[in-house]
Amino acid sequence: MDIRLKSATQWVRQFSGLERADLVPVFGDASFRRYFRIHADTGDLILMDAPPDKETCQPFVALARHWREEGIRVPDVLQQDLSQGFLLLEDFGDQLMLRQLHPESANALYRLAIDELLRIQQVSDTPSHPLPPYDAALLNREMALFPDWLVTRQLGLTLSTTEHALLDTTFAFLRESALAQPQVPVHRDYHSRNLLVLAEAEAPALGVIDFQDAVLGPVTYDLVSLLKDCYISWPEPRLAAWLEHYRALSQNAGLHRADADTFRLWFELMGMQRHLKAAGIFARLAIRDGKTGYLQDIPRTVGYLLEASARQAALRSFHHWLQERVMPAIDQRMPTP
Repeated sequence: MDIRLKSATQWVRQFSGLERADLVPVFGDASFRRYFRIHADTGDLILMDAPPDKETCQPFVALARHWREEGIRVPDVLQQDLSQGFLLLEDFGDQLMLRQLHPESANALYRLAIDELLRIQQVSDTPSHPLPPYDAALLNREMALFPDWLVTRQLGLTLSTTEHALLDTTFAFLRESALAQPQVPVHRDYHSRNLLVLAEAEAPALGVIDFQDAVLGPVTYDLVSLLKDCYISWPEPRLAAWLEHYRALSQNAGLHRADADTFRLWFELMGMQRHLKAAGIFARLAIRDGKTGYLQDIPRTVGYLLEASARQAALRSFHHWLQERVMPAIDQRMPTP
């Protein structure tokens, strides 16, 4: 037993009814956090272990409490020890939306996810944890993950001065589009692995997890995470229908005034920023953390970049660079999803 698991077990066992509790590992995420399920007579619970030298639980606790008060379906925080980095949480089960998705179920599940997203985007600011802005510096840091971790370290390509300049120009174009969009609360990782189908719910419902990095940012960001998911993709007609469904609802809610063409442009450019970030993170997880399973998601993620850049005249040079330099290296070195 590792030291943190031993400490977590001792911490859990101090609570009534959990004196003999055992911690069983469950799904993890792309961070330093770990999760364990505890079987109790009154129902299962989840223990979040977030090493305080790597993570802080404070944003999670603040957002969880405030968002629940505002009707967002996030886990209840039952016990906490911020100094040790332990949280005892309501258990949403393990039925990830990703595992439930198939052509027949997709429409109903995506409509549920869109409804929950709209609630998140209209939530008031958290008094004890005001959402930080998704500003230019953060957008830039995220996009830099693509050349730093994927292109250079994972694929082994050496970029020329001209290629660096091309990336700088592309990143500036995407950054300005993101900053020009209406700003709303952004979950920042709103996709099929962070949404759980709740078996105990009276009506079909989705639970939301992994929201501690929420910011105030572009209105299309979470929608891109959901519809251009790095872990599953859908044919264009289905994506377009879900996109328009969201656009109409969010416009009626007063979140923006964009027509269909403008909104699709925002969506495509925001998706490129997100997928630059995600592809870089997947490479970093493999190289730095030994989580090589994420490598299989890189071809799909960069494929989104290739498709989106092909539609933008202003990004023709970037599209050709992806096609001629990056994709051949991915085809040679990355597993097929």
